Amino acid sequence: MTAHTSPSPRIASPGLLAAAAGLLGFVLAAAFIGRHDAHGGTPPNTPIVEARRLRFEDRADGAVLVTDAASGGLVAVMTGQNGFLRCTLRGLTRFRQTNDIGRQVPFTLTLFADHRLTLTDPATHRAIELEAFGPANEGVFAEFLRPSKARLTTSQAAGQHS
Repeated sequence: MTAHTSPSPRIASPGLLAAAAGLLGFVLAAAFIGRHDAHGGTPPNTPIVEARRLRFEDRADGAVLVTDAASGGLVAVMTGQNGFLRCTLRGLTRFRQTNDIGRQVPFTLTLFADHRLTLTDPATHRAIELEAFGPANEGVFAEFLRPSKARLTTSQAAGQHS
């Protein structure tokens, strides 16, 4: 009688494992360099065209109030889904909460001369380069730099014309 032995199963080839390890190393190095960039991705000599300190407040009806921190004036009332706005703010405020930082310090929205738009949390030194998320998402925040008369979102404006 002949005994059959099955070959031991190979999970992955050595070349594939080396490639995966290299990719993981690159990702970790990129994350480390990005996290320790003293300028938050903004070139140090790029002039600021406009900056506005803003506060964001959730209302009970689901809307987000955007106010100018300097004047206290209403900048916008954001209704509807506003997923990008909510997700961006949720990420920044979560970092504040985990580090026991309150809501007193407003966020800073900055437009640079090279047309980049950045939302910065001065309390945590975190910055989000908004153009990385496409023109439509960047435009949500760009609206907050324009002169305001308590703007309504497009969904509200459409509802008022009906």
